[in-house]
Amino acid sequence: MTPQRRHGLFAAVVTLLLTLGVASPQAAGADSPWWEPTARPAADSQINVTGEPFKGTDAQGKVRGFVDAHNHVMSNEGFGGRIICGKPFDEAGVATALKDCPEHYPDGALALFENVTGGADGHHDPVGWPTFKDWPAHNSLSHQQNYYAWLERAWRGGQRVLVNDLVSNGLLCSIYARDRGCDEMESIRLQARKTYEMQAYVDKIYGGPGKGFFRIVTDSAQARKVAEQGKLAVVLGVETSEPFGCKQILDVAQCGKDDIDKGLDELYKLGVRSMFLCHKFDNALCGVRMDNGTIGTAVNIGQFLSTGTFWATEQCAGPQQDNPAGNAQAPAEVTKLLPPGVKVPADNGGKCNTRGLTGLGEYAVKGLMKRNMMLELDHMSVKAASRTLDLLESANYPGVLSSHSWMDDSWLERLYRLGGFKASYMSSADSFAKESEGTRPLRQKYGVGLGYGTDMNGVGGWPAPGGPDAPNAVKYPFRSADGGSVIDRQKTGERTWDFNTDGAAHVGTVPDWVEQIRLSAGQAGKDTVQDLMSGAESYLTTWKATETHKASANLAAGAPASASSAEWNPFTSFAAGRAVDGDLGTRWASDWSDGQWLQVDLGATRTVGRVSLEWEKAYARGYRIEVSDDGKAWRSVWSTDKADGGLDTAVFAPVQARYVRMYGTARATKYGYSVKEASVFAG
Repeated sequence: MTPQRRHGLFAAVVTLLLTLGVASPQAAGADSPWWEPTARPAADSQINVTGEPFKGTDAQGKVRGFVDAHNHVMSNEGFGGRIICGKPFDEAGVATALKDCPEHYPDGALALFENVTGGADGHHDPVGWPTFKDWPAHNSLSHQQNYYAWLERAWRGGQRVLVNDLVSNGLLCSIYARDRGCDEMESIRLQARKTYEMQAYVDKIYGGPGKGFFRIVTDSAQARKVAEQGKLAVVLGVETSEPFGCKQILDVAQCGKDDIDKGLDELYKLGVRSMFLCHKFDNALCGVRMDNGTIGTAVNIGQFLSTGTFWATEQCAGPQQDNPAGNAQAPAEVTKLLPPGVKVPADNGGKCNTRGLTGLGEYAVKGLMKRNMMLELDHMSVKAASRTLDLLESANYPGVLSSHSWMDDSWLERLYRLGGFKASYMSSADSFAKESEGTRPLRQKYGVGLGYGTDMNGVGGWPAPGGPDAPNAVKYPFRSADGGSVIDRQKTGERTWDFNTDGAAHVGTVPDWVEQIRLSAGQAGKDTVQDLMSGAESYLTTWKATETHKASANLAAGAPASASSAEWNPFTSFAAGRAVDGDLGTRWASDWSDGQWLQVDLGATRTVGRVSLEWEKAYARGYRIEVSDDGKAWRSVWSTDKADGGLDTAVFAPVQARYVRMYGTARATKYGYSVKEASVFAG
C-alpha cells in the first residue's frame, strides 16, 4: 500500500468516527441561537468560541469591529488552480475541502512552489484533514488558510468587514502545474462565482437563505446593516497583474480604452467595488512598487518572462521610494526559466521604478471614479501612486485605499486628507503595535480607525510563534476585544492551534493575534486594538463617501482668461485661453521670467475652494493662488515654494470671488511658466 493510500485509509476511519460523534461536538439543532449554525456537518472544524457576538453600534451609532481589508478567500481557484492547495468550502465536507494538491503526495518532494518559497525543507506531510501535521502553517505559502469555519472564528472574534480580493497571475499559472486556463479575467469570474456559492453553503448550514454569517455586500448601506446585525460583510475586490487583459509586451500595450470600460463594467456587475490597477509586474496601466531581495529577483524574472523587459530603476525624485530591486540570487528553479544568455540587470542604485501611471492608467483611474469604485494604491510605483493621488486630489475623490502596507508611508496624510482608508499588513504583534503607534497621531488628527490586511492565501508569510514564555504570550481562554465572546485554542480534526507555538497559521487565529497585540508594547498595544475596533466604521465611511461622490463643475471651463504674457511662436498659440479649453494638447506659456500670472474671470462672484493646475514641463516651483472681486485688488488664499510639477491641486477654505489667478514666484526651469489646463472648483 502506498503512503498516500495509508493516509487515505487513516483519514477515512477518523472521519467515520467523527461522523458518529466521537471527536467532535454534535451538530446544533434548530433551537440554536442566531450565531450558531443549525446543521453544521458532524465532521468539521470546531470554532472554540462561546458567547453572542456583539450586535448593533456603539453609543455614537458607529459600527464596532475589525476589518480585514486584504484577504484572498478564493485564491485556490487562481493561478491555474494548483498554487494554493485546499478549498475554503466543499459540499462534500471538510475532508475534501482541506486536501493537499496531487503533486504534493506522498511526501512533498514535488511541491515545487511550496519548497521554493521556503515553507518546508523540501518535504512535508501532505495530509490535511484530520491530522494537519504540517499545514496550514505561518510559513507555508501554498496551503488553504481561509476554510469557512476559520473565517467564522475570525468573525466570532470581532471582525465585521472582510475584503475578498480576487487574484491571479497568468505567468505563474503558465509555468506551474495547472488544471485550467491562465486567462486572469476568467479566473476572476470563477472566484467571484465561488464566493457567492460559499455564501449559499454557509446559509444552508445556518438554516436557509440570508441566515448565514457570511454576507456579500455591494454598497456601504448593506455592509453597515450586516455589521449592525453582528454578521460579516464581505466586499469583493480585485488584485491581479493584467486586469482587462492590460498587459504590455516590449512596452506595447495589449489593451485599449474600450477594454478598460468593458472590464470595469463587468467587474461592477459581478459586485466588485475596489481594485488594484497593477500587481507585481509592470503592465499597460502602471509601473509597480518592486519587491526586493531574493523574492524581488524572482519576480523581476517573472516580469521579463511576462513582458519582455526587466524592471528599470532610477534615483528617486523625492523622499518616497519603491523597494530596491537589488541583485540577490534567485532560486535556481526560477533562474533557469530565463533564455540562454539573459541575466537579471545589475543593481544601478536606483530605488524608484522609471514607469509610472500611463495614459491608459489615467483613463482607468477616471473610470473607477466615474463608477464610484475604490482604488488601491498598494503595489503602485512611487511615480504611479503620486500621479494617481494628483488625479484623486484634483477631483476631491475619497475612494482611495492602502490595504496591506505596500504604499510609501509618506503618502498617508494625503490619503487621509482625501477621506481614504489605511490597513496594515498582518505582521508580528509587537511590530504591528509599534507601527500603529507611529501613525496614531495622524489617525487622531483625521478621526479614523485602523484596519489589518491578513493577505491569507496571498503568498506572503505570517507572524511566527513567539513562544509560551514570551511577555506577550496569549493566555487561553481570553475575552474578545468587543467583550462579546470567550475564545479558546482553535481545534480542527486532531490538530489544536496555539498562537504561542504555531503563530498565525490560518485566518481563524486572527482573534488570538489581536489579543497578543493587546498584550504588546504596553499602552501602544491597547491603543492599537481600540483603533482596530474602529476600523470597520472607518472603512464604511470611506466607502459611503465614494458612493456619494459627484464630480464638481469646473468653473473655469471656457471662461475668459488673461495672462501677464504669452510666449510667441509662429506655428501655434500659447495664449491664456489655451489653459481653459479642456484640451491637454494645448497650453498657456509665459515669457521666461518670474512674476508671471494666469487669470480666469468666472463671470460672477462664485464660491471657490480648490484650484488644479496641470503643468507642462516648465512648471512653477513656487507660486500662489490669489482671488479678487474686481480683478484689481488681490488676496492670497494658498501658496507653496515646493511644488513638483505634474498635476497640482491647491485646497483652501472656500471664499467668495469672481477672479482667480496663479501668480508664479519661482520657476523650476530656465523657461517660463506653462499650464496645460487650469481648473477651478467650489471645494
